[in-house]
Amino acid sequence: MIKNSKIYTGKVIHRRFKPKEHYFKYSVFSLLIDLDELEDIQKEISIFSYNKFNIISFFDKDHGERDSSSLKNWVYSNLKTLGIEEEVKIKLLCYPRIFGYVFNPLSIFFVYDKSSKLIAILYEVKNTFGEQHTYVFKTNDEKVIQNSCKKQFYVSPFIEMNCDYSFKILKPEEQLSVVINQSDEEGKLLFASQDGIAQEFNNKNLIISFLSHPLMSFKVIAAIHYEAFKLWIKRIKLVTKKINLRNNITIENK
Repeated sequence: MIKNSKIYTGKVIHRRFKPKEHYFKYSVFSLLIDLDELEDIQKEISIFSYNKFNIISFFDKDHGERDSSSLKNWVYSNLKTLGIEEEVKIKLLCYPRIFGYVFNPLSIFFVYDKSSKLIAILYEVKNTFGEQHTYVFKTNDEKVIQNSCKKQFYVSPFIEMNCDYSFKILKPEEQLSVVINQSDEEGKLLFASQDGIAQEFNNKNLIISFLSHPLMSFKVIAAIHYEAFKLWIKRIKLVTKKINLRNNITIENK
């Protein structure tokens, strides 16, 4: 039975402040998946499959170690570095595969203890080169969660590595709000956000979400390249990628 997973429909916004202003907004839907409910979701929802092709699907290999191994085990191994060794419940906020394709610029693992208190967050960031970096934080169970860290991972060819991230997250319940501010030595550089309204995770709502965003996965990657082209047209300096990596993790606090 699907109790803890949700569908969120809303908007993604990006605003760049310098060296030239740039702005875009588009509609998306995301899934907040309780990893313990994946088998139930597959059984109850006809257009959804777990580790198999369908109109909508979720694959373990898209996250964590990215080798189809257990995502729960991967999260547990990261929690141990924070000194957390208790049994937990894990929810993952992400875009689903649509017709077998997905690109997740940011996926967020929310980790709860037995009392349903939020105790840790993992921000899993991907770039278009097939690379991934995860920032791991211990956190308090507050309605609004704030984390900050140094940028450790090459994402955009138009942004230098010497930057800081500030995350401000509304704990996902009836509403979703994810805000990321990026700054450099001279001040605020980029604002990015995703908001959404929760819906019950059922056949009807997933079909409606799909029909409202039928090519969303392809639109996300197309939008990234289209917006990059517009930045190039504006003659914003390109930043050379100096390090290649497959998958890396930063433990931000212990």
